[in-house]
Amino acid sequence: MPSLKDLRNRIASVKATQKITKAMQMVAAAKLRRAQTAAEAARPYSERMEKVIAGVAHGMGAGAPAPALLRGTGHDGVYLFVVCTAERGLCGAFNSSIARLARDKAVALAAEGKTVKFLCVGKKGYDLLKRQFAPQILELIELRGVRQLGFEHADPVGRKIIELFDKGEFSICTLFFSRFRSVIVQIPTALQIIPVHVSEAPGSGAVYDFEPEPDELLSALLPRNISVQVFRALLENAASEQGARMSAMDNATRNAGEMIKKQTLKYNRTRQAMITKELIEIISGAEAL
Repeated sequence: MPSLKDLRNRIASVKATQKITKAMQMVAAAKLRRAQTAAEAARPYSERMEKVIAGVAHGMGAGAPAPALLRGTGHDGVYLFVVCTAERGLCGAFNSSIARLARDKAVALAAEGKTVKFLCVGKKGYDLLKRQFAPQILELIELRGVRQLGFEHADPVGRKIIELFDKGEFSICTLFFSRFRSVIVQIPTALQIIPVHVSEAPGSGAVYDFEPEPDELLSALLPRNISVQVFRALLENAASEQGARMSAMDNATRNAGEMIKKQTLKYNRTRQAMITKELIEIISGAEAL
């Protein structure tokens, strides 16, 4: 049975932890607003970029040569998974849910005889995946020192993907991230970016003339679209991370409060039992005299 001193130390330790989790919750709440605004602002641009590429692709004449980033390599033997996660933990299941989605898809493809390679953006995803896929991880890209995400941080990742594609390292590339919906809901998402998924032609019947030619436009738009989609994924992740951390630290603060109540009750009962025991010993000694 723990002594009163042990119980006091335990209560003090939990109170100190509660202060830390409360402070982290408030910091995450302050960062969430800016991250959420940035993520929501990036969605229309990236979605419109996909529509423009689809429109230009449908405007190409029959039999016209399409860029490799649009048509693919013609086979699907090698996949590249770009797994975007956070640099830090203490954000609930945010990192593990993204890594789990990538892991499940990799295992399913491996069962079909496919080869899967990984490009990890964020240390936590690398730590989770290296246990099972260490030989297949090509590179870890860390953004630990970045205070505010910008397109200049996503563009090198996009260029790296295109470089690997041009070298024939893979045929299909999928981007993994967590789409922000609310503080308590973040949706792990897998988005194929190579070859680009082209939606069906719009039914408006409108005919467009492109200048320069559609193939020239696609040669310029497709590489930029890769970087745009990576940038969107990083922004969605930033908002999701802060929302998940805010929720996790709120739960931790509540749990610490419950633990303090239980330990305080146990302390008071132990103290009362010791006082009662001492009184009984005093009374017993007095009666013996």
